[in-house]
Amino acid sequence: MTTPVTARDRAKAERSDAILRAAARLFAERGYTGVSLEDIGAAVGVSGPAVYRHFAGKQALLGAVLVKVSHDLIDGGEKVSLGTTTADERMRALIRFHVDFALGNAEVIQVQDRDVAHLSEADRAEVRRLQRSYIELWMDALTALPPAAADERSAVDRDELRLRVQACFGLINSTPHSTRAASRRHAATASVLVAMANAALRAPS
Repeated sequence: MTTPVTARDRAKAERSDAILRAAARLFAERGYTGVSLEDIGAAVGVSGPAVYRHFAGKQALLGAVLVKVSHDLIDGGEKVSLGTTTADERMRALIRFHVDFALGNAEVIQVQDRDVAHLSEADRAEVRRLQRSYIELWMDALTALPPAAADERSAVDRDELRLRVQACFGLINSTPHSTRAASRRHAATASVLVAMANAALRAPS
């Protein structure tokens, strides 16, 4: 039997989400080492020690931020993939999803790119596992594009696919760091990134 969700449970979940958002913003602005639990607590109107009611410490909070974004990427990628009918649609849907995610979550993407080294061993392993799964999702989509679908893929080919996908992520993920918030919200920014990512993935070897 499912336990009913109480108002207290909802309030705790909302406070945890607020702490995660504040932590991601502050980690992006100052770096992991430049932020204290007191800073994060103050950003959501609680004391530093009160943060311990939700997370075991600053490292655990960083882990929660980065494990969550990794889950969000792979869950979102799988969802948009299932909503397509052709290989071309699948690839374009993945690109559009990642562009929208990167532009809408610039702070947490920046933390993911920069602060993985500060994770606990367990959280680092989980983030890496999820990242590999997300990369594989893209590699499978790229493999299915014609005429590649008719080719026999070798280990070398898989290495090239991985390189293409990771380079594409670099293109998409780095752009929000160098653009103003207003520019990230502009539809033209997303359209340019989608077109560039699509061309990069399909460029001749």
